[in-house]
Amino acid sequence: MKRIFAFVAALALSIASFAQGFSGKQLLTWSSHIEATDEADVYRIIFTGKIEEGYHTYTLTDEFSATEFMDVEVSGCELVGNPYEISTPTEVIDEFGEQAKHYYNEIIIAQNVKVTGPDAVIKGTIFTNTCNSGACSPGYYDFNVSVDPAYAVMPINNETLSEDTEEESDGRIWTLILEAILWGFAMLLTPCVFPMVPMTVSFFMKGSENVRQGRFKAAMYGVFIVLLYTLPISIIIMLTKVIGGDAVTADIFNWLSTHWLPNIIFFIVFMIFAASFFGAFEITLPQSLVNKSDKGSDKKGLAGVFFMALTLVLVSFSCTGPIVGSVLIKSTQGEFWEPMVTMLAFSVAFALPFTILAFSPSLLKKFKKSGGGWLNSVKVVLGFVELALGLKFLSVADQTYHWGILDREVYLAIWIVIFTLLGLYLLGKIRFAHDEPVEHLSVTRLTLVIAVFSFVVYLIPGMWGAPLKALSGYMPPITTQDFVMGGGSVQAAEENCAECDDFASESAEKYGLHLPLGLNGYFDLNEGLEAARKAGKPVFVDVTGHGCVNCREMESRVWSAPSVLDMLKNDFVIVALYTDDKQKLDKEDWVTDAETGKVYKDLGRANSYTARTLWNVNAQPNYILLSPEGELLAPVRGYDLSVEGFTDFLKGGLEAYKAK
Repeated sequence: MKRIFAFVAALALSIASFAQGFSGKQLLTWSSHIEATDEADVYRIIFTGKIEEGYHTYTLTDEFSATEFMDVEVSGCELVGNPYEISTPTEVIDEFGEQAKHYYNEIIIAQNVKVTGPDAVIKGTIFTNTCNSGACSPGYYDFNVSVDPAYAVMPINNETLSEDTEEESDGRIWTLILEAILWGFAMLLTPCVFPMVPMTVSFFMKGSENVRQGRFKAAMYGVFIVLLYTLPISIIIMLTKVIGGDAVTADIFNWLSTHWLPNIIFFIVFMIFAASFFGAFEITLPQSLVNKSDKGSDKKGLAGVFFMALTLVLVSFSCTGPIVGSVLIKSTQGEFWEPMVTMLAFSVAFALPFTILAFSPSLLKKFKKSGGGWLNSVKVVLGFVELALGLKFLSVADQTYHWGILDREVYLAIWIVIFTLLGLYLLGKIRFAHDEPVEHLSVTRLTLVIAVFSFVVYLIPGMWGAPLKALSGYMPPITTQDFVMGGGSVQAAEENCAECDDFASESAEKYGLHLPLGLNGYFDLNEGLEAARKAGKPVFVDVTGHGCVNCREMESRVWSAPSVLDMLKNDFVIVALYTDDKQKLDKEDWVTDAETGKVYKDLGRANSYTARTLWNVNAQPNYILLSPEGELLAPVRGYDLSVEGFTDFLKGGLEAYKAK
């Protein structure tokens, strides 16, 4: 009786909260997909509800506020049993002092159907009450699901894996942040940024009588620089996520990082900037734009500080532009927030020296040098580095579209030439138009010469198949190399491989794809699961990409370890899902998004959709261990260079499989 009275009170409170606009907030969002079952022609429709933080909803059997399927209609199929819960509710003492079961964060329910004819469809409405402290918002989700067996996926365990995935991705994001910070600091020494040092000092020496006000302006100067770099990209990313959702954001990131157009554009941009740094021509933003910003810096107060920061960002564009682009493109291979975090790291490092100088203008004395030749040398060295880095963009396009124009040995040959010329330049054997003669080698130049030529010596064995593990992320895969010492060509090695005689992967032949390290495997999930059922082995799924730097690093430094490689060869069926491959699929292989109805017609986007919907994976690399029936055997593992950790991950999956 007490709970009935309290429930009536809660309804009254709900009505009051609606009067205050409470109903305008979407507290529960739904998505759905189809899964196959062990029974012929029977499929289950999975409905996943994401619940707003701080709110909860109720089970299908709650006495007073049950989640309910309403007005269910079927065509071409028939219902098998009643709706049931897959996720497990949390047992609580509710706000009325009663024992209850609530769902927080997520609710997953399902309905089995048996297909009896063509064009099977199930439609209806799910009713829920989403509550917080007695205030409830009723919701109605209308669904209309096509039960097409061609798009049914294998079932997986529905335990929450997000925390484990986040832990495994820490290594990747910290690597990106460190790289962005180093580039941010390095930009200070470039010729289009360094001249802004005396301008910064001059600006902040004016009106420095008020020390407290001067320090506040100096701090805001740094904040404005960071915001000018970080805010625009953050706004763009957040708009795509809010308007289009995770799928659209993932598609945009995938397009930016793997499509031939942006990659070729960035390759050309890097080549143009390199030529500019060599002295062929000067790249600057329109002078009128810079002048307007510079005039704005004469204003008093924070407006002047902002325009001073804007002037710095605009003037330094010719040096920071390609580096910023490179940092952003690389970070789009991960979660949607990674470009924002890496840009924040870059801008903080870039702004820090100027902020320190703004706090203490007298530090300029530390930077004074005789002559300007050293700045031009820095500019030329940056030109050589941009030549080398620019090739990565061409390589990504080459790999994802299978053009075959930049195989590993061609890539290495170009790098060897570039860095040999850089070493000769540092020795003074090569000079450009604006260079001063190198009359003697300083200790700094000699150190750089030794480092550069040592790097060249390290690269040379790669021409004959040396793995070059330290650079594995930047090199095309070794499977593209025509000749490996001791093994002849890769193609010949495959043809003479005794272990390959009994191995036939239709997807490998169909898509022309290869696994690294001489491993055999599949490039279609269903084919791999079928092979696993025949072999009686678990499945190792590699969510990867041709343009994924961390994927190559994992293969070279972790997979190649004897303890890992032995298990991959003997204990697992390997399935590699390339999420950036642009090959067109046959019509019967097209994949339709169960939620939006969008059709994915190329291999990469179909694989990306599979990884996103089955395992909540939206980045590369990620590794999934499955039973032959498609059930998860262990939490998803991401980028982590610990060989011991990866070995334990595989062993844990094997033990879970054997325990079934």
